[in-house]
Amino acid sequence: MKKLFLVLLLTIFISACSNETADENSGEKVIKLAHTGSETHQYHVAAEKFKEVLEADESTDISVEIHSNGTLGSEGDVIEQVINGSIEMTTVAADSNLANTVPEMNLFGIPFLFEDKEHVYKALDGDPGKEMLEYVDQKGMKGLGYWEVGFRHLSNNTKEIVTPEDAENLSIRIQPASVWAMYFTAIGANPIPVDFNELYSALDQGVVDGQENPLPTVNSMKFYEVQQYISLTSHTYTPAVILMSDEFYSSLSKEEVTAVDKAIKEARDYQREELSNQEDEILTMLDEEGITITEPDRKAFEEATLSVRDEISDKVSKDIIQSFIEAK
Repeated sequence: MKKLFLVLLLTIFISACSNETADENSGEKVIKLAHTGSETHQYHVAAEKFKEVLEADESTDISVEIHSNGTLGSEGDVIEQVINGSIEMTTVAADSNLANTVPEMNLFGIPFLFEDKEHVYKALDGDPGKEMLEYVDQKGMKGLGYWEVGFRHLSNNTKEIVTPEDAENLSIRIQPASVWAMYFTAIGANPIPVDFNELYSALDQGVVDGQENPLPTVNSMKFYEVQQYISLTSHTYTPAVILMSDEFYSSLSKEEVTAVDKAIKEARDYQREELSNQEDEILTMLDEEGITITEPDRKAFEEATLSVRDEISDKVSKDIIQSFIEAK
């Protein structure tokens, strides 16, 4: 009887272990994807499409939790969390906090580097973009690709800006990367770093006179509520770099890596088309809101800021800059 009891116990134990192993092997993986934008921001447009495509992929069992509005911290915070593995994924502006960890990303703050979106996409989707992601891979993260933030424009609450001289002495919020201080110093403005998730209140309270962001950002974050003038400078293009924890990426099977890559690219293509469609609608809305929209002298801005390329040479080599210029 005692022997039978021991056999039963052993059978139950083996069965429990087998079930536990099976659960572990077939268990769903969860990606926490954090970003600082609102639910209508460019980050969120791409993140939601990524979630939709990945979760619908029957070859994998991965779910995505999107944490928007900086609920898990600023862009600098979430980059650190991806590096230490406490969150699996984020998407951040290339030329902001990420440039402090990956100095080569200062490239995207160089003014008038790109002629148009076709030039941008050839560079990002081609060898220059892939080589840039290798610098991310050296910093304890996996660079998975690029979504879009867009071409950036200058806004303020003081006066119309047509030439660089019009920006003199204005306090302008900049992203916390050295290239931005160089840019706005070159046109005579006073650059002041402010975290993105604190920018609306900084504009509202007059901590800064103005800021610079793409039109979809101005719209999604409602900056037009606290800005009167927008100058369509298109001075730089900002990609949203997609970062994943090295630890989590290493845990993915080949099938899962393929599914993640496919979802990222589908989200990229969807987002690019969606944002392109939005821009004309946003300009119409801003006009109806009484915002003064100005077509500036871009050539004058370009000439005033040529020195930035040389000043940033300690962080971004001339070879990297040239590879992006020639990608058009």
